Amino acid sequence: MTAQTLFYIIIGIIIVNFIKDKILDALNAKHFNDAIPEQLQDVFDETEYKKSQVYKRVNYKFGIITSTFSLLLMVLFLVFDGFEFVDNIARSFSDNAIVVALIFFGVIMLGSDILTTPFSYYKTFVIEERFGFNKTSFKTFVIDKLKGLLMMAILGGGILALIIWFFQLTKAHFWLYAWGLITVFTVFMNMFYSRLIVPLFNKQTPLEAGDLRNKISKYAESVGFQLDKIFVIDGSKRSSKANAYFSGFGHEKRVTLYDTLINDLNDEEIVAVLAHEVGHYKKRHIMFNLITSILLTGIMLYVLSIFISNPLLSQAIGVEQPSFHVGLIAFGMLYAPISEITGLVMNWFSRKFEYQADNYAKQTYKSEPLITALKKLNKNSLSNLTPHPAYVFVHYSHPTLLQRFKNLKSS
Repeated sequence: MTAQTLFYIIIGIIIVNFIKDKILDALNAKHFNDAIPEQLQDVFDETEYKKSQVYKRVNYKFGIITSTFSLLLMVLFLVFDGFEFVDNIARSFSDNAIVVALIFFGVIMLGSDILTTPFSYYKTFVIEERFGFNKTSFKTFVIDKLKGLLMMAILGGGILALIIWFFQLTKAHFWLYAWGLITVFTVFMNMFYSRLIVPLFNKQTPLEAGDLRNKISKYAESVGFQLDKIFVIDGSKRSSKANAYFSGFGHEKRVTLYDTLINDLNDEEIVAVLAHEVGHYKKRHIMFNLITSILLTGIMLYVLSIFISNPLLSQAIGVEQPSFHVGLIAFGMLYAPISEITGLVMNWFSRKFEYQADNYAKQTYKSEPLITALKKLNKNSLSNLTPHPAYVFVHYSHPTLLQRFKNLKSS
């Protein structure tokens, strides 16, 4: 196989993936005007439903613009040897492979962020603002960007530097050391993300004593679940959309409730949502996802170790001088179809786990408050109540509201 053949394969993968996504988006868009299912008639009134339809159409059209821009940018970058240009810039500063790689990825990440920030700004301050979701100030938007770039530089750069160092020391066996490093990092982040990372962006406060905390504690005791750490996060700082999530395990497990969730739902509904999250923990979904993620990373790194030393990888994207960092870019593009397949499988498991967590909440608490909570959350976020089944299969990590309603109503 020649470098030119690999180049055309990479271009083909990018274009086929784009066409696939646009077909799914178009199929989904055809359902925007479908009648609301009878079981969900109480989610929207006529005015709200029309608002949700407009919101979906606006996001659909905006998605076409942003994805087309990304496609053209990537194809042009490949055709006009953009990676060779950036690689030469990086090599003009140093001969050290690790330093060159860090500069290379730094330039690409920074350039990409600069080019996509206007779209992010428009999404936040025009679209989300128009429909009443945006609560982000311009100052918060800028600070979030800067913090995100700094974290990427420190964490991403540190991990990349270590992986290249492993490669220099061990060559073909580097994947084992890289896998160990990423595994430790993944477990650490699962344990301490809420304690170390979230406070950089949001304020977290323990849920104050009162009826809600008492009801949550009573429920947790009834299912033998030790839950001392219940936090409220100031999600309203950025958006009016609500959420709740479970993080950590062992002594570090905690539930985080968005302040918007507490404002939107009554106490029973909040306990029902919490029961759903406890269901994920009790059914070992969190551990399954963690172990599966680690295994998939190991497989990817092993496959990478087979091909990374082949100069064809670098040459396929127009870089004459082979290197680990350029080969990593090319490998990522070639590995994309496998990532798509594993993504489909993980989404299937995720939807299955959502049913199981809903059933756990139904069996250990009540189904009705969870149903009303889900309806309120979908209403307040102007969710699509009638998505196309193919779009759901590919993109949804959760079942649709109608599917969850039917499951919770079943005996």
